[in-house]
Amino acid sequence: MNAIYILWLRQLKRYLRSRSRVAASLGQPLLYLLALGYGLSPVFQKAGMGNYIQFIAPGVIGMTVMFTSVFSGIELIWDRQFGFLKETLVAPVPRTIIMAGRTLGGATTAILQGVIVILICLAVGFRPTSPATLLIALVYMILIALLFTAFGTAVASLLSDFQGFQLVMNFLVIPMYFLSSAIFPLYGVPRALKILATIDPLTYGIDGLRGAMTGSHFFHPATDLAVLTGCAVLLLLIGSWLFSRIQL
Repeated sequence: MNAIYILWLRQLKRYLRSRSRVAASLGQPLLYLLALGYGLSPVFQKAGMGNYIQFIAPGVIGMTVMFTSVFSGIELIWDRQFGFLKETLVAPVPRTIIMAGRTLGGATTAILQGVIVILICLAVGFRPTSPATLLIALVYMILIALLFTAFGTAVASLLSDFQGFQLVMNFLVIPMYFLSSAIFPLYGVPRALKILATIDPLTYGIDGLRGAMTGSHFFHPATDLAVLTGCAVLLLLIGSWLFSRIQL
């Protein structure tokens, strides 16, 4: 447990020291909220779908948690290239403990980033149904953070350098975000698009966040929680197995 705490604290300190990284990671959520939120709001209202800020804000929060989590996992490549990983792996603890500490640290930084974006959303006009719903939203943020930090760690365990990172971003991470109903509702979309969204785990995270914060669900809340929890456990197991097989 001490090893998990130390690794968790190391990841958190790294995040808090990197002020430029924190500021840069807030640029994309602001762009989505201001450009899309206000730009598409009149069209959204004319279509009878209500306030677009209310719709897109949970998607932007989920996007922030997802991308921060994936990048926290991908930092494993950086640590491997500069020798930090070798120093960590010589510690007399199982690799699964090391992976657990890194995952918890990455998930914590992602949740902190998500909380900052929630405050930004409130500032630009987003209004949750009640303050208590933010606690339910926090549960979904934790599950999204654990899932995608483990996903990033699993991917980073297979890559020896950053050459394949853009491939992962362009063909896995970014499509998962755009297909997750973060930007558009799933009602009335083509069947093929709905099928792709249904097999995207982030869809259930965004739907859970939106349902918790605005009361608008596409899936049943139990389905959102079950799929997110199952995917998180599966990715944690896969990530732990791949991390244990890293060759330095």
